[in-house]
Amino acid sequence: MAHAGRLFAFHPRIVALMAGGMGLSLIAVFGVIWFRLPESARDTFSWFQRLTLLAFFGAVLWILYRMTTLRVTAYADRLHIRNVFKSYTLRWDEVSALRFRSGDAWLQLFDADGNRLGILAVQAAEGRRASRAAKELAAVAREHGAGPKRKLGT
Repeated sequence: MAHAGRLFAFHPRIVALMAGGMGLSLIAVFGVIWFRLPESARDTFSWFQRLTLLAFFGAVLWILYRMTTLRVTAYADRLHIRNVFKSYTLRWDEVSALRFRSGDAWLQLFDADGNRLGILAVQAAEGRRASRAAKELAAVAREHGAGPKRKLGT
C-alpha cells in the first residue's frame, strides 16, 4: 500500500521479529520473576531501586522498539532514514552514493561532504531481499538527482 508521495519504503523483517520477540520475552520473564518473588523479598526493594529497575527495563524496551521500526523511505524530494538512535532526512542532492557490497553489514550512504551513514534498515541478514531493496533504492536515488557532484571546471 503506497502512501502519498512515497516512492520506496523498506524495513527489515528479521530484525523486527527478533527484537519484538526479545521484548515480549523480557516482559514475560521479568514479570514472572517479579510476581513469583515472595512479598517479603519484593518489599526489600526501595522505591529508588524499583524506579532504577523500571528505567533500565524501559530503556532496553525502547531500544528494542526502535529496532523493530528501522526503515528507509524515499520521496520525490528527500530520503528519510530511521536508525536505532537517530533519524535522518536528506535531500537527494545531498546523497552522493549508496553502496551495499558483499560483506557489508548494511547499506552505506555517502553524503555530498563524503560522510558515511549506515542505513540499518537494509541489512545483509535479509539476504536477497536486502540486495533487491538496495538496487531499487539506488535506482530511485539516481532518478531524483542523487550522485557524485562535479565541481565547475572539472
